[in-house]
Amino acid sequence: MTPIASSHPRKFLSEPLAWCYSLWKFSRPHTIIGTSLSVLALYLLALAATGSGVAIANILHFLGAWIACLCGNIYIVGLNQLEDIGIDKINKPHLPLAAGEFSQRQGQWIVGMTGILALLIAGSLGWWLLMMVAVSLAIGTAYSLPPIRLKRFPFLAALCIFTVRGVVVNLGLFLHFGEKFGTEGGLTLSVVVLTVFIVVFTIAIAIFKDVPDLEGDREYNITTFTLLLGKATIFNLARWVISACYLGMIGVGIFKLPGANSGFLISSHGLLLGLLWWRARNVDLNDKSAIARFYQFIWKLFFLEYLLFPLACLLA
Repeated sequence: MTPIASSHPRKFLSEPLAWCYSLWKFSRPHTIIGTSLSVLALYLLALAATGSGVAIANILHFLGAWIACLCGNIYIVGLNQLEDIGIDKINKPHLPLAAGEFSQRQGQWIVGMTGILALLIAGSLGWWLLMMVAVSLAIGTAYSLPPIRLKRFPFLAALCIFTVRGVVVNLGLFLHFGEKFGTEGGLTLSVVVLTVFIVVFTIAIAIFKDVPDLEGDREYNITTFTLLLGKATIFNLARWVISACYLGMIGVGIFKLPGANSGFLISSHGLLLGLLWWRARNVDLNDKSAIARFYQFIWKLFFLEYLLFPLACLLA
């Protein structure tokens, strides 16, 4: 066991709990929450599309896909941390590898085991799930690992993020659940609408995520949109991209998407659009902690969509 940092909550925990706490940080909790909600949302949409009930067998399908996706999530974010230890010591010194809570060898074991488990579990559950997990892991590997290391290139880095989060995960999970629940109808219009929303929203996340990490990226020559265009431009661009998502969903409600409650779509997304602009009004772009808090707020809006849209479909 590596030494426990003295200025950290780990020091108040027993050794096993401290290790689990570090693993939780290593998994990047905001991505774990996003992954969990995406699995739940696509599960609910598949239930609604197929008319299936919440039977024990269907719940087991959900749990299996969820565990496979969580393992894949930890592999992707863990590999990125293994390759960015020096950068994280500047940008995210609280992360376990940067803080010395995990050794590099421990990080490699966690990443290797979760990657293998993700593929084995997905492969045992179905072809669509295996393809979704395998493609996600391949893109995540290309994003972080030399010599490809696509994160060096702003456009390709953003493309990796919204391709996995927006397209691969949504479509792969829906097709997996639909097959397990006995439908031959393929994709539904509601899933296509959600996928488009998530793809565009993830563009905002992808371009904004480097704004709090300006110093480390500059020192290690990682080219990002923030370094190229400046914090203010990226902040405003991300805000307008998210606004476009909400206006689009309001439009979908106005034109009455089949299988969705129009009133709920319009009111909920109108409220979130107002909340976004209210929250953005006083963000100090010279305060790294304020930028980081706004970035986490964007993730919370992202989480909410995976709850609101299935609810709109269930209320139809």
